[in-house]
Amino acid sequence: MITSSIIKVFIPASAAFVMGILFAPILTHYLYKHRVWKKTTQKIALDGKPAVEFEKIRTTIHAGTETQTPRMGGILIWGTVVFVTVAIWVLARVVPLPFMEKLDFLSRSQTWVPLFTLIAGALIGLANDFLDIHPSGERGIRLRTRLLFVTLISGFIGWWFYAKLGMDAIGIPGDGTLYLGALIVPLFILVSISLYAGGVIDGIDGLAGGIFSSAFMAYAGIAYFQNQINLAAFCATLTGAILAFLWFNIPPARFWMTETGTMGLTLTLAVIAFMTDTPGNGFGVAALPVIAFPLVVTVLSNVIQVVSKKVRGKKVFLIAPLHHHFEAVGWPSYKVTMRYWIISIVFAIIGMTIALVK
Repeated sequence: MITSSIIKVFIPASAAFVMGILFAPILTHYLYKHRVWKKTTQKIALDGKPAVEFEKIRTTIHAGTETQTPRMGGILIWGTVVFVTVAIWVLARVVPLPFMEKLDFLSRSQTWVPLFTLIAGALIGLANDFLDIHPSGERGIRLRTRLLFVTLISGFIGWWFYAKLGMDAIGIPGDGTLYLGALIVPLFILVSISLYAGGVIDGIDGLAGGIFSSAFMAYAGIAYFQNQINLAAFCATLTGAILAFLWFNIPPARFWMTETGTMGLTLTLAVIAFMTDTPGNGFGVAALPVIAFPLVVTVLSNVIQVVSKKVRGKKVFLIAPLHHHFEAVGWPSYKVTMRYWIISIVFAIIGMTIALVK
């Protein structure tokens, strides 16, 4: 039984990595052929003013990348996950062998909701990216509109957790359970928006891919030990697809993830955190700030910067979010990326321990 479960998790993950590697040249050809990158590069800071410090970094460290590196690389991630998930589901019915049937991880109880979330977020992000590369659409869909979409999607999913899955509490390590009732819905919306805000970590080659792969790998392990094998297989498939993306995103990046990747992944991460909480008899939500620590730090650095400017009239960081601050003080981009990778792996392990403690 254990061997069968391990196979169910690792074969889809391996398939996603291989298919992602095979799909990447096709996607790359399309993105370069159609020049899928920004035509204008003006960067606006969090306070709405021109980002002077960021412009300095872009003209020195990242010279020419915004108008030469294609966007929409996130298509590789969610496209691969959808392909592998559906392909295994079809094969399990066309080739009705016990082995194929055991590989099928598409189930209403564990994978429908995260798969729907991934696709919904990815498609909204894709629309933003299309507008972003248009000469007249310098900043894609307005942030307030994107936040509205995130609120609507997460509100619906939060309602689904509460009304359809009966989730009305979250686990608290050491203290048992915190009952929230219908408040579980606004909590889910808040978590989703917070994670989405952390998606701006997609700002250095290889950075976002390494962090997201660690997070989903951690939740794959959590779901596996909770005996949510289908959910574990889905998380592992996501990890495999992200690692395939990362293969082509390490410096110099062949393409960037952008909104079609970050929106889908951050919203899906929120869903999986809640599914590995009381539905899995664990503490997936409590572990989330630890597992997603780099995303949390990214959001906090932005908040601190904005508050400091308004209250004190000066900045705390040379540039927010934090990873660009490290670049501004002289760290090479690859050093920032690799140190973030190390931190994300360490905190993913700690988060797994928190989520599974009894």
